[in-house]
Amino acid sequence: MQIFNRLLKFSKRQKFVAAVASLSLGLFFSEFLSGLDFIAFAVVLSLLTNVLLFLILRLDVRRTFFYPLFILPFLYTLAFSLFFLLVPSRLLSQFIITGLYAFGLYSLFLAQNIFAVSALRTINLLRSARIVSFVVSIVVMFFLVNITFSFRLEFFVLPLIIFVLAFLLSFQSLWVYALDRDLLPTVFSYSFFSALCIMQLALVLTIWPVTAAIYSLFITGIFYMYSGLSHAWMEKRLFKGVLWEYIWVGFLSIMFLIIFSKWGI
Repeated sequence: MQIFNRLLKFSKRQKFVAAVASLSLGLFFSEFLSGLDFIAFAVVLSLLTNVLLFLILRLDVRRTFFYPLFILPFLYTLAFSLFFLLVPSRLLSQFIITGLYAFGLYSLFLAQNIFAVSALRTINLLRSARIVSFVVSIVVMFFLVNITFSFRLEFFVLPLIIFVLAFLLSFQSLWVYALDRDLLPTVFSYSFFSALCIMQLALVLTIWPVTAAIYSLFITGIFYMYSGLSHAWMEKRLFKGVLWEYIWVGFLSIMFLIIFSKWGI
């Protein structure tokens, strides 16, 4: 009981540190599980991420439309948890991935805190928080697409999963630029059509001679292009130079896919 009372007296930053440390320990020890136990623990750890974040931010989000805040933290923990399936089972790898996870999660928690507060009043760190959120979204997209592709699912299942991932990540990514409930229909529409385009590309790539890494890089590159253009539109800075910057990213993603495809194999 005394420990619980002390936790309540912690500052918000101290609570973030305690939550990140607890979740990082859970991620580290999840490597010792296998099979369905491993996957179940990854889902539980992802849900726990949202529970802890909500408990810390509950006073800030009770008067706002806060649900999108919990999309990225859930997917971030899920991506890192499942990524253990693709790396060698070595202690050094566990330490490196856990360290990266802890650093990214703490940065993400701080960003989500800024979004929660910004929904009520304007603060100067909003742009930095948006950059952190976007970078984390790109990492999560790459990890989860790579993991999903590695499962060798049916050709019609993989695009559906990628559609859900692209929609959720696009929705939260655009919402942090809007932070306005009145703009939700616009955010939903842009997210839906972006995810639909990515799903169609993912469907085509199911018969393309490509490895999981190249597949993931291409899908992530296209996601980056769509999201970046949408962000520029939301900020009213979709100028010619910005437009061409993202077009080049899309073009390089296509060229990378073509060059590194396993032709003739």
